[in-house]
Amino acid sequence: MAKAKAPVARKPRPVVSAATFKGAGKPLTQVQLRQTAALLGVELPALWAVMTVETKGCGFLVDRRPQILFERHVFRTRTGGKFDRAHPDLSNRVAGGYGATGANQYDRLVRAIALNRAAALESTSWGLGQVMGFNAVSTGFADVEAMVSAMSDSEDAQFGAMIAFINETDIAGYLKQGDWRSFAAAYNGPAFKKNQYDTKLSQASARFKVGPLPSVDIRAAQLYLTYLGYATGGVDGWFGKQTQNALIKFQKGKQAQQTGELDEQTLAALRQAASIA
Repeated sequence: MAKAKAPVARKPRPVVSAATFKGAGKPLTQVQLRQTAALLGVELPALWAVMTVETKGCGFLVDRRPQILFERHVFRTRTGGKFDRAHPDLSNRVAGGYGATGANQYDRLVRAIALNRAAALESTSWGLGQVMGFNAVSTGFADVEAMVSAMSDSEDAQFGAMIAFINETDIAGYLKQGDWRSFAAAYNGPAFKKNQYDTKLSQASARFKVGPLPSVDIRAAQLYLTYLGYATGGVDGWFGKQTQNALIKFQKGKQAQQTGELDEQTLAALRQAASIA
């Protein structure tokens, strides 16, 4: 009599939660910014305009998760519409239905992952340039999982993906020419008119051309302060009153001289306090 086979042990499915996507959250560096600008042959004001308009200038939420937007119409396409009836808020032929930004987008993403992980990640736009997950391979990543991991680690990776997408779609010329209408149509799709992306990009570029440009160091400090729970008024690279007040509070908490000035020593202390290598 044949012996009964022992049941095959199956690995438990990993629990996916909002916290799954928290990474180091490292800020954009001057090296990456200048190298990629040189690679494209595009002036810095144009790149700052794209960053400012696409994600309000920051690639991370306050809890170090990348900025994302889950696209239900893309999820429908990538899953053949099989979830339309049961989950119309996640799978729908009509774009939209985003709800609140920030944490809410991760709540939607986690629910979609429970239905189809790869399709959910591919149906989400990630980071500083809001590059869609389905562009992972064409922007230099092994797959969407590798892309998400890199996006969670640093804005340099996010920025690099944005530049790779611009290269891949051959739209750098629009940036060089200041043809914001063509750039917006290629980068954002038909919805650019509704959201006036071309107008916003043009206005931001014109402002940055007059100068000065935002400071990468100030921007990094603002991000560190945000992670540490101080209100800076945003991560935009401008040293305003709110940023200065946040910096003074940080210095006070460290029992350091309360200068309200951002020097190299203070920036290093912020980096260390935020535990970013």
